[in-house]
Amino acid sequence: MPPPPTSPPAGRSSTGPAPADVRGTDPGPAPTEARDTDPGADPGPAPDLDSAPDATPPSAVPSTAVGALHGEPRTRTTPSVSATSDPARDQPPAPTPTSTPGPAPAPQGTRVDLPLLPPEPVGYVGSGPPTYEAEPTALPTADPDELDDLVADTVLDGARYGACTLRAASVRGDSARFRGEPRRDSLLTARFGTGDHALVLVAMATGARATPGAHRAASEACHWIGRAVGRSHARLAEDIRVGRRGDLKSGLHRLTDRSLGRLRASAAEQGIDPEEYAATLRCLLLPADPECRTRVFFGVGAGGLFRLRDGEWQDIEPRVQDITGEPVVGFGSLPSETPEGDRLTMDLGIPTPPSPYEPAPEPPREPFRFRASIARPGDTLLMCTGGLADPLRGEPELCQYLTGRWSGPTPPGLAAFLADTQVRVKGYADDRTAAAVWEA
Repeated sequence: MPPPPTSPPAGRSSTGPAPADVRGTDPGPAPTEARDTDPGADPGPAPDLDSAPDATPPSAVPSTAVGALHGEPRTRTTPSVSATSDPARDQPPAPTPTSTPGPAPAPQGTRVDLPLLPPEPVGYVGSGPPTYEAEPTALPTADPDELDDLVADTVLDGARYGACTLRAASVRGDSARFRGEPRRDSLLTARFGTGDHALVLVAMATGARATPGAHRAASEACHWIGRAVGRSHARLAEDIRVGRRGDLKSGLHRLTDRSLGRLRASAAEQGIDPEEYAATLRCLLLPADPECRTRVFFGVGAGGLFRLRDGEWQDIEPRVQDITGEPVVGFGSLPSETPEGDRLTMDLGIPTPPSPYEPAPEPPREPFRFRASIARPGDTLLMCTGGLADPLRGEPELCQYLTGRWSGPTPPGLAAFLADTQVRVKGYADDRTAAAVWEA
């Protein structure tokens, strides 16, 4: 047996390969000879994400957008140590007197497999770094007599009820951070009731662009719908458990109309144009009953509703039809009912009958959106405002990154979820608000 190699002199590098490092770092791809010694390993060629045929079902998105990404979690393994390899290469190099000895290498003939890990967090994806800085710079202007009007840069929340784990975050956009403007997005998470009869509401709203009171309008919209749902939570929870989708649709449509009507009334009281004191509104209802897997989405205005299922992103945003009944050609059009039993129901802005106690609100300027779907174990449901929905639809690399991060056996923690929702994309600088639900 030839003598083990010694450390190279200073200024020279060893030409022999480095030994396998089993301390949990990523040593890179395994050598060819290591893969050949493992008869069960057949990694094959890497999938071509751009040229792969579109085999997604009708409810999945086209390959040119979110559903084109079939990325899988990265696997980290140390190279196999072949028992038939050169003994001289199997021996670790002798440490220099000044080096600190590390852990002993793996015995010969053994394979060390590290657990599946998601990709490391990144700051941005896409063609290049965004224009603005990654961290907040200027704070919004404060009025000493209106300190309650201040909005935090970031809001983070989470919970676990029944079979689902909730993560929610709202972050000021890069543009607002640079200009010292308040976050126009508002986020509300609330639980009404106790035990298996409880109902969890996640509401998010976005105020009108370039208006001074946009953040107040968004906050009012969330609070109005929160009060309305809270007062009717027992009936809503029962309708969800029993599956009364028609009652849910009409009831939530009425509550949404009244909440946005209150917002318009508030604008009139302040002497503000209702167009400037308006907000989009998107909500999720999650029953705490572990036996109920129905997830209800409703709202008015732009944003996104996505589902990560079996490693593929699906855009399940309810399609919008105009008053003439003709479908609007766009991204994410879905049939009225999918093979999985997910039904899509919507209204076209029809005003509700006037109440004897208050005037009937005007119909929302955009159609009411509603979707009640049955969750499967392993699903991840994502509801978000336009600040995150737009880059998800426009930058496939962001979808691929989130697929790797959110396909693990356990949901991410609060800090990890916040970091994931903040991954930036050049050309998208709006506020981001997102709520994701992981199904056990």
